[in-house]
Parts: sequence; structure tokens; C-alpha cells
Amino acid sequence: MSRLIDALRSGDWVTRPRIRLWALAVLAASLGGLLYLVATANGLNDFKGRPLGTDFSDIYAGGTYALEGQAALAFDPETQHAREQTIFGADTPFYGWHYPPFLMFVAAPLAMLPYLPALAVWQIATLLMYLGMLALVLRLASRGQGVDPPQQKLWLLLALASPAAFVNISHGHNGFLTAALIGAALALLDRRPIVAGVLIGLLSYKPQFGVMIPLVLIATWRWRVFVSAALTVLALALATTFAFGFEVWRAFFEAMPFTQKVVLEQGGTGWHKIQSVFAWVRMWGGGVQLAYAIQGAVMVTLAAALVWLWRSRAAYPLKAAALIVASILATPYSLDYDFVALAPAIAFLAAHGLARGFAPWEKTALALLWLMPLVARGLAEQTLIPLGVPSMLLVFVLIIKRAAQESGARSASSSTPQPIV
Repeated sequence: MSRLIDALRSGDWVTRPRIRLWALAVLAASLGGLLYLVATANGLNDFKGRPLGTDFSDIYAGGTYALEGQAALAFDPETQHAREQTIFGADTPFYGWHYPPFLMFVAAPLAMLPYLPALAVWQIATLLMYLGMLALVLRLASRGQGVDPPQQKLWLLLALASPAAFVNISHGHNGFLTAALIGAALALLDRRPIVAGVLIGLLSYKPQFGVMIPLVLIATWRWRVFVSAALTVLALALATTFAFGFEVWRAFFEAMPFTQKVVLEQGGTGWHKIQSVFAWVRMWGGGVQLAYAIQGAVMVTLAAALVWLWRSRAAYPLKAAALIVASILATPYSLDYDFVALAPAIAFLAAHGLARGFAPWEKTALALLWLMPLVARGLAEQTLIPLGVPSMLLVFVLIIKRAAQESGARSASSSTPQPIV
């Protein structure tokens, strides 16, 4: 047992051949699963009667309403379900529209295409954005740090084989887009602050992930980024109103109680799918108020840690990774396909570790974060044991610990008297 613990602590078991082998195995299994879904499909529906790309069906259905000049109808559960049944059949499960109206600008053009081509365009386009973001993060995070180029060649395999990527593709979801926006924004935060602000503003289509980012921008006096993000959101709101009318906003706000009470508080989505502290408490029998209280306490703790971290002298990759992880942990509503957004955090931490060496447990924690989406949903469903939140908390704690050590070392170095030459 002690040898196992030592191996996990040192991370020596995470070798390049083993990484490649695991990634190829997961990629093969994922492709096999996708091919099975396609081969056993009946028209637009899979073998269980669900639309292929399940959750994309609500974006597509909402887009058809937008094309008809009735975008507000997508926010009404009954009319949205009726349109889904019209497209996919009478037995189609309900997939609700829970996004701000901004996403209508994506949904409407996609709805001009037949469903399957629209699904393919959506996933391929956002996948390419995701891969481009990771290339940017690794290039900028590794620049000037002496990272061995051969070690970087695994990143594409790891990105494509990521279990989170498979979960996202099988659900036709927007995780690739979320990852691309937050990862690229943090990669460009100081180099292109206006562009970074625009990317953060575009992330407002998933507002639950935007709690921690403004806090960090304010705490670090990054006003150009903050103003750019705010103006982007304002421009999106004005464009949405002009394109779809004031009615779409009324419908959106009237639909919010349904989303909060049925989807989140009552667990309509399924506690095993929602990977948050809130869902963890509810899955274990805690009440709604207790779940909100514990989620709130975690959020406040994360906020305090982030403010300290971003105002410290810690390396930027640690700050960026911590902000991404905290953004997912802070919201009560994040699902396993949202774990794709952890990819840039893993990239930042891997680049930092390759440049400066990995601290104890870091390699194992990163491997766990990469593998975790493979089993997180099934494990929670069968055993009520959550894996997503503890994995993210572990990585966040390790980041804070390393940042404290590096900041202390830098402070000691700067305060040491230097010899006069």
C-alpha cells in the first residue's frame, strides 16, 4: 500500500507511453460508442428514442422558432416540447431551452440546415475552436520556459481522446464553445485585453460560469478587460432585442423560475448528471436551503482564495487554471459535459509543471481530472458517490498550495540582499 501511495504522490506512474496508451484506448472506446449510436439510430433518433445529439435538439428547435419570428416560444416548456415532438416524433423526451436569448444568433442559422448536417456543423466548428484554443494556451504558456517540444506532441491526442469531449459530442452540447471562450480569454488576458474582454462577454451565453471572472478582473484592476466584456454583453443585448424583439426577454425572465425550481432544485436533469456542490448535497438527501447554504459557503471560499491568488506573485498559469476550476465549482448548475471547460486548466497546469517540475500529487490529480468524466455520471447514479466536485476541489487546493510556496519563495528571493558587483 505504501508503494502505491508513493507512486500516486510522486506521479511517476504517469509516463508518456502510459499516457499515450490510455488516450488511444479511451479514444477507440469513444469512437466505438459514437459509431454504435449512429449505426443503431432510427432516422433522427437513437436506439432509446432520443434525438441524436440529445441536447442539441433544443437548440435546433428553438432556432426554428427564431426563424419564424417567434423566438420567445422556445422559452415556454410546452411549446418547445411540441416543436421537438414535431421534428423528432411524438415520443421525444423534453429538452428545455435554458439559455439567455443571445444563443438565438447561433440557433437560427443552424436551424436553416437539416437537423443532422446542423448537428455536424455545430460540433465540428466548436471542436475546431476548442483545439485552436488549446494550441494557443500551450504555445503562450510554454513560451520561453524551456518545455521540451516532443512532450507537447501528445496534446492533440489528449484533447481529442478526453472523456469530457466524448460526453460533449454524444450530447451535441456546447462544452467546446465554453472551453474555447474561457481558455482563449485567459490566454490573451494581458496580451490582448480588449479581445479577451470580448471573449468573456460572449461567455455570457452561459451566465452561471461568469461569477468569478468579474471578481478577478476587479480585484486585479483589469479595467480594459472588464469594460470590454461589459460592452460586449450590452451590444449582445441590444442586438438580441433588435433581432428578436422585447418579447424574447420577457419570455426568458418568466422561464427562469421553471429552470431554477424544476431543473435545478428538484433535480429534473438528474442529480448524477449535475456535477456541483449543490447537487451533491441534494443527492445525499439535503434540503434546498442547506444545499444553497453549502454552495454559497464554497463560493465565498473560492472567491477569497482567487482574490489572494490573483493578487499574489504566483505564476500566471496557476492563476488561470484556478479561475477556470473555480468558475465551474462556484455554480450550482454544471453538468458533466461542462467538464470540457477544464481542458484549458489542465493545459495551463501541464505547461507549468513541464517548465518548473511537478509538485507532489499534481500529476496524479491532473490524470484524475482528465479521466474523471469517463465515470463521474455512472458512479454517482449507481453509488451516490460524487467524483467531479472532489476531483476539482483537489486540483484547486493543490494550485493554491503551490502558489503559496512559489510566492513565498519569490518574496524570500527578492528580500535577500544581493552582493554589490
